[in-house]
Amino acid sequence: MSDTSEKRTLTPHLVIIGVIAIVILAVLLWPSKEPEPVIATPEPAIEAEPAVAEEPERFEPAPTPEPVEIDPYAEVEPLPTTPEPEPEPVDISDQAIHDSLQNLSESPQMDRLLATDALLERFVVSVTNLANDEMAPGHRLFKAPEQSFRVYSQADKEWIDAASYKRYSPYVDLFESFDNQALMSLFEKYENDMQSNYAEIGDPDKAFSEVVVEAIDQLLDTPEVPFPVEVYTDSVAYKYADPRLEKLSAPQKQLLRTGPDNMRRIKAKLREVKALLQERGSD
Repeated sequence: MSDTSEKRTLTPHLVIIGVIAIVILAVLLWPSKEPEPVIATPEPAIEAEPAVAEEPERFEPAPTPEPVEIDPYAEVEPLPTTPEPEPEPVDISDQAIHDSLQNLSESPQMDRLLATDALLERFVVSVTNLANDEMAPGHRLFKAPEQSFRVYSQADKEWIDAASYKRYSPYVDLFESFDNQALMSLFEKYENDMQSNYAEIGDPDKAFSEVVVEAIDQLLDTPEVPFPVEVYTDSVAYKYADPRLEKLSAPQKQLLRTGPDNMRRIKAKLREVKALLQERGSD
C-alpha cells in the first residue's frame, strides 16, 4: 500500500477520535452558567506536594462556675415605676360652679335664686350645720324669698297663711329639675375640694359624703303635720303653738315652713339623692 493510500485510510479514524475527545471534554468541563468565552493558555503541569495531615484542635471544657448563694430573705429592689400624670386641677370658681349647676337644669329661676359668691363654701357650711341640727343664715346657698312670712287670724289664733308656702315653690321646682345622676357626677367632681373645706370646720377623718347623708336624714325625720298650722309670736319671732313642733331642730322647723306639699316633694327628692349616695358608697 502506498503512503497516499495509507493516509486516506487513517484520516476518517483520526477525525472520529478527535470528535469523541471533544465531546468528552465538553461534558466534563462545561460550566453551569455561560460566562463570556475565555481562551485559556495551557500552563505547565506543576507537581503537587504531598498533603500534610493537620493535627485536630484540642477541645478543652469550660471551667465550671462556682455556685452562688441566694438569700431568700434579702430585699429585692423594686423595678422603677412610671409616675402617673397628675390630674388637672378642678375649677372651683363661683362662675364654674354656677355654670355646672346651670347645665343640670333648664329652670329659668337659677340666676334669681342661687347665691353669687362662695358657692362651694356655702354648700359645705350649710350641710355641716344641717347635720348638727343647726342653721347657717349667713351661708345660705340660695337667696331668701322676696315675699314675707304671712299669717292670718281666726278664732283668736294665728295660723300660717298658705301664701307663705307658695313663696318656696320656685326653690322646690328648681331642686326637682336637677337630674339625680348629674347631681352625683357634679358631687364627685368637687368632692375632694368639699372634703378639704369640711376638714377645716369638721372632723378631718370623716368623709363629707357621710355628713351629707346625716343632713338629709335630719330633714327626712321632720314630721308631717296637717294644715293649717297654728303659730304665735313672742314679739321677736313666730313660734309653733304645738310644743312638739317647737322642740324640733331649726332645720326641721324651717322645712315645715315650706308647707305640706313642698315638704313632701323635697323629701322625695332627698330620698332619691340619699339612695344614690349610699349606693355609691357601697361600690
